[in-house]
Amino acid sequence: MTALVLPSLDLYDSWAATVGEFEGGHVDGASIPDEEAADTSREACERLIENTARDRDVSVPPPAGRVHASAFWITDDGDVVGFIQLRHELNEFLENVGGHIGYSVRPSSRRQGHARRALGMLLAEARALGLERVLITCDEDNAASARTIESQGGQLQDVFDGAAYGTGPKRRYWIKL
Repeated sequence: MTALVLPSLDLYDSWAATVGEFEGGHVDGASIPDEEAADTSREACERLIENTARDRDVSVPPPAGRVHASAFWITDDGDVVGFIQLRHELNEFLENVGGHIGYSVRPSSRRQGHARRALGMLLAEARALGLERVLITCDEDNAASARTIESQGGQLQDVFDGAAYGTGPKRRYWIKL
C-alpha cells in the first residue's frame, strides 16, 4: 500500500537502493542536490534528513533562493519507491518551471499507481497548509507525469519555454484545492 513517510534513517537501505536506480541523475522531489545525486552513503542520507527537517521548519528562514518545503518518501509496504515534495510557496523559479510539487518514482516501481496515489495524499497536506491551489509542472514530453497530474484534477495552464531556467519546455498545471 502506498504511503508517505518523513525521511528517516530507519529506511536508509531502501532509500539508497531507490536513489541508486536514478544512476546519479536528477531526482525530482527528493531534495537531493544534483551534485550529490550519486552519493548513496549513510552520511548523505543523514544530511538529507537534516536538510528536509530544516526546510519543513517554518520558524527557521529558508536558505537564499529557496522556500519552506515538506519532503516525504513514497513507500510501498515499507520500502521506499519514490519521493515527493510540497513547496509551501512559489518563488520565480518555482512559478515558472518547478511548481509547488515535485515527485519521482524509482524506475522499477513505475506504472503501478504510486505517483498518482502519493500526489493525492500530498494534496491533503497542501490543503492543511491553507493553499487554495497548487502549481505542478512536468516536462512537455513526459506523458506519464501529465496523466498523473490530470488524474488529480490538474488543468493545463500552458507550456512554458524553460530555456531561461536551464530546462526544456514545461507543461504547467493548476489543481484547485
